Amino acid sequence: MSEKKIFIFSPVEENADCHRQLEAAGCRLVLGDASWKTPQGNNEDEICRMAAGAVALMGASIRSSRITRKIMQSAGPGLRVVSKYTVGVDDVDVEAATELGILVTHGPTESNWGGVAEGAIAMMLALLKKVRERDEAMKSGKWRDPALQGTYLGRRLSDDYAGITVGIIGLGRIGRRVSDLLAPWRVRLLACDPYVEPARFVLHNCARVDKTTLLRESDVVTLHVNLTSETRRFMGAGEFALMKSSAVFINTCRGQTVDEAALAGALAEGRISAAALDVFEDEPLSKASPLLALGNKVLLSPHMVTSNWRSGLGPGVEWAVRSVLQILKGEAPDNVYNHEVLPRWRERFGGKPAA
Repeated sequence: MSEKKIFIFSPVEENADCHRQLEAAGCRLVLGDASWKTPQGNNEDEICRMAAGAVALMGASIRSSRITRKIMQSAGPGLRVVSKYTVGVDDVDVEAATELGILVTHGPTESNWGGVAEGAIAMMLALLKKVRERDEAMKSGKWRDPALQGTYLGRRLSDDYAGITVGIIGLGRIGRRVSDLLAPWRVRLLACDPYVEPARFVLHNCARVDKTTLLRESDVVTLHVNLTSETRRFMGAGEFALMKSSAVFINTCRGQTVDEAALAGALAEGRISAAALDVFEDEPLSKASPLLALGNKVLLSPHMVTSNWRSGLGPGVEWAVRSVLQILKGEAPDNVYNHEVLPRWRERFGGKPAA
């Protein structure tokens, strides 16, 4: 039996054991130049050449080229899957994959999406409680500076303070976990998601509102959407203009969902109070980015919100390898993203081991 070619377009450090598993299953691995730390790797033409004859494409995030229709077609008719180590598949042309009868799998491991929710909460608290500012003040010899008053989140029954309002855009796995983590704080929760059934809002104690209402009424706006043509630059100058001048904005989903220049302008001009960002339009963030000149108005993280002990990409890599091994046997795994392709895929490959 000939070796089965697998092209890993964006390898990660956690790959070593998984590479051995694939090689033991008779696979020949071809590795691209991108990585999780440096997602700018090979260009589209280079990837096409490297993908030729592959039965599977695998990897973490890639920025130099999406996994396009051209790349998938260059692999040839034996390509069965594009297997992502990450939750997001925005760097894969999923529509083209579906039309070509190719599975796209992803890695929505709970430690990862749960870690994103925890990271968003940590960012929110750091901004509202002025954690960094208080630390800096102490280290410079200051004591109880009145400018370092924090924000109390919960309601007070003794007066008319109703607590803060947190607006969650996107009530998927991560947005729902954020709402659940906030429940003991007794904050007012608003949520916007046209693709989630009404019962989900009730179950997670969120008032269902439209985007405009959420932006106008929230003290914290936290973004948890997939990157699609609909959500690209979902937050721009118009959206930031709707927010309270005292509000803070948090983005831990995808950088391209936000117009970064508009956000930097809103912060610099005081149209919103602060922002916390784990993701950026271009990564790594350019040293010339205006975000770097905004001091404590921004809390920045290098796309590491899922990088937690025994979490990060490791579980996603394991899931991706398990899925590829199943697919090579002609079996459909349980983490298929484009479910609608399954009947056609089973007609093409179901029960047929890869040659």
